[in-house]
Amino acid sequence: MKPLEQGAAHRPIIEWPRRSGSDQIDAIAEELPVALIYNGLSQAVMMASPVNLEAFGLGFSLTEGIIDDPEQLYGIEVTLGESSAEIALEIATRQFQRLKQMRRTLMGRSGCGLCGKESLDQIRRVMPLVSGPFTVTHRAIQRATTSLAHHQPLQGLTGAVHGAAWCRLDGSILRVCEDVGRHNALDKLIGSLWVENCLQGPGFLLMSSRASYEIVQKAAKAGIAVIATLSAPTSMAIDLAASAGMTLIGFARESRHLAYSHAHRLTN
Repeated sequence: MKPLEQGAAHRPIIEWPRRSGSDQIDAIAEELPVALIYNGLSQAVMMASPVNLEAFGLGFSLTEGIIDDPEQLYGIEVTLGESSAEIALEIATRQFQRLKQMRRTLMGRSGCGLCGKESLDQIRRVMPLVSGPFTVTHRAIQRATTSLAHHQPLQGLTGAVHGAAWCRLDGSILRVCEDVGRHNALDKLIGSLWVENCLQGPGFLLMSSRASYEIVQKAAKAGIAVIATLSAPTSMAIDLAASAGMTLIGFARESRHLAYSHAHRLTN
């Protein structure tokens, strides 16, 4: 039996139509409840892939507005059990007081990033304008789109995870993070790149999923000016991207894509 990618597990399957000797062992994407605990206070439980959890904790903290800068995170410890995981984070006192005022407890599912928010005000946070004084060619979008699958080993093995990729302006992919939840994959990517100041330079985000409102919201919080997704955007995602000055691209395919907002950043 071949060794598995981290984040995958073996499970028995029966193929149909049945053939002699068709019983097999398949590679399946792991999904565990992951608790995020701040200064001893349990704040959120998200269903996630048990990989890159330190980056997930940092990215979630940044994109959810719990901290504003990685320097406000004093420590992070990941405990991975057989059926669950915990991310214990120690944050600055001022940020912890702000967190308690949020009065929010999330019980997330892999496809949902807004579960548990107590009011519409918590969903429709005002986003600052995102600056991005650079352009991206259509050829670069196409290059990144066609090469994304080669950078997703867990998806290739299981067929069950999303990918969030940070791409250079020429369309080459710098890094990809994978997770059963598209929001989690983006948080992992932002967390892994923020401390390296990669997000402060020119580049664009490529998501293997649709563009939901929270995908755009999290990208805006990280200062990402250009988002491309393989699937469609929602109306709220388009409206947020337009108001935040972000270029939003959907239906990115090998020879075609659609721009929904601020297409001035796209060139031939």
